[in-house]
Amino acid sequence: MTSFLEKLGAAVIRWLGLIGEVVLLVFDTFRALKKPPRIRHVVSQMAHLGVDSLPIVALTLFFTGAVMTLQIATEFIRFGAQSTIGGVVTIAICRELGPVLVGVVAAGRVGAAITAEISTMKVTEQIDALRVMATSPIGYLIVPRMLACMMMVPVLTVFGDAIGVFGGWAVATGYSGVSSLTYMNSIDVFTKAHDIVGGMIKASVFGMVIAILGCHMGLKSPDGAEGVGIATTRSVVASIIVIFMLNCFLSLILFSK
Repeated sequence: MTSFLEKLGAAVIRWLGLIGEVVLLVFDTFRALKKPPRIRHVVSQMAHLGVDSLPIVALTLFFTGAVMTLQIATEFIRFGAQSTIGGVVTIAICRELGPVLVGVVAAGRVGAAITAEISTMKVTEQIDALRVMATSPIGYLIVPRMLACMMMVPVLTVFGDAIGVFGGWAVATGYSGVSSLTYMNSIDVFTKAHDIVGGMIKASVFGMVIAILGCHMGLKSPDGAEGVGIATTRSVVASIIVIFMLNCFLSLILFSK
């Protein structure tokens, strides 16, 4: 029993230490924003982290919207509620599925890339070289990636929302027999601008989480080639867990009546 409590206490202390380090890194990153970031670096990161992720986001959200419509259309039609299918699918995608799935995809692709790049720089002592040249690694490495993720993840979410709604429309009209006019009218009746804006706010927070955790895991990666893989795995797992946790709290804040 004593051994179990010791291990539990050590795990709790490690997690609290990790949370403290991440919070301090967030404060240091926002403090570094007092100095204007290099626009060229930000745009380069936006292209690398955002534009290149669009195909996988499109595929993920298209089939998510299609499968969701496939599951609910039959039941809604049976109860005579086919006029609400488009609105229900759109609200679900814009509020929850779009931001969360884009965040998970970005955590797996973008977060892993950020961690692998920065941990490799740490292993090869490039980060120490930046400090020797009186260049802050936070301002040079973390700020551009955080800004790029905070801007591009919401943009990817908007594209993903539109593609997911289109996937639902394709199944509703092509398989379930719902007319295109009925589907589109239900979107107009039930969907509000706040549904889309709230999803974009979520996505921006998720983007910040992905960038900060990816950079933190890279900076704290163990030495050696094996450490790069360990840090990358930790980054993806931690980002996905935090995204799901934050999604619950953000939903309570943004969409509670």
